[in-house]
Amino acid sequence: MASVRGARPDAIGGVVPAEVVEPATADEVAEVLRSTRGSVVPVGAGTKTGWAAPPSACDVLLRTTGLDRIVEHEPGDLVAVAEAGVTLDAFQRRLAEHGQMLALDPPEEGATLGGIVGANASGPRRLRYGTVRDLLIGVTVVLADGTTARSGGKVVKNVAGYDLGKLYTGAHGGLGVVVSTSWRLHPLPKAAGAVVLPVGDAEAAGRLAAAVARSTLTPTAVELSFVAGGRGELVVLFESIEASVRAQSATALALLGGGEERAEVPDWFGRRPEGPLVVRLAYAPAALPDVLAALPDGASGTASACTGVAYAALPGEADLDALRAAITPYDGSAVVLAARGPLDAAAHWGPVADSFGLMTRVKDQFDPARRLSPGRLLGGL
Repeated sequence: MASVRGARPDAIGGVVPAEVVEPATADEVAEVLRSTRGSVVPVGAGTKTGWAAPPSACDVLLRTTGLDRIVEHEPGDLVAVAEAGVTLDAFQRRLAEHGQMLALDPPEEGATLGGIVGANASGPRRLRYGTVRDLLIGVTVVLADGTTARSGGKVVKNVAGYDLGKLYTGAHGGLGVVVSTSWRLHPLPKAAGAVVLPVGDAEAAGRLAAAVARSTLTPTAVELSFVAGGRGELVVLFESIEASVRAQSATALALLGGGEERAEVPDWFGRRPEGPLVVRLAYAPAALPDVLAALPDGASGTASACTGVAYAALPGEADLDALRAAITPYDGSAVVLAARGPLDAAAHWGPVADSFGLMTRVKDQFDPARRLSPGRLLGGL
């Protein structure tokens, strides 16, 4: 039976749950969903609860941190299976014993694998290795009616017509509870080195990032730290064998027209910005200068400069509607990750996308009673 802690200050976006449960097995998760009739909001360690809109209701807050077992690791196949509550740090430590890693590096300390899937969290290494959807090869979920379904690697039973791994990535628990994950792994790099150079403005940031993107270099990450106007610092990280790191670093120095070789990346590398209002920006990668120019005075943050993703801390009084309108021509979006006060779904996510009708039909298929994470997704789904 799932342990029950009763009500306590585990508020999600200001919504206090009536009770909190911490199942220790997938069967206990299924029991919770079968035995309750009200709303259920699944979370992992709670490191990214601000990444979705506040729920419209939360009768039960279901923490998956009790599902904390690494089930299987096949080093020869570069595959591992772990329950949703395993922390990324613990997973990486186990894999490192065999010279391997999961090539995901979101910075939130204590984040669980299930929470990373639910929030679709990533870090600088997304440039070389991709994101959750590229590395997650299988998933086991408990649906709203308590049914367990599996898809992908280590398949026992598939749900015909859906790729569950991709559906559940970024679903914030709105389609079911992720209880187990299967991952494609990579070898730990033998060596690493970075080229670091100052950037004068937004145009220079875009020009330098484009030069790297169009070259034959294979960096692990190209990260920019910026303030309003685009001034900042660019880091090009290489991870490979020693000879390759040295050769690519030398090529990058010549390509970029300057910079400094360093054994370590700067302290800001890979961290999220902090402030009264933090947003995740997505846009066409070539539009980096335009997006930086659209940010309000006082903004700062980091950008994965070759992938079209940035994280910005904005002044609390920033006009989000104006920012969204300014970056729309560049296929841009701005989603709130942190704010001082609760925001409704429209303010959190921004304009509803053309795909909303499809999203609604998927929600209706997996959660027809709208019990799971109600109101947390785009359009208040």
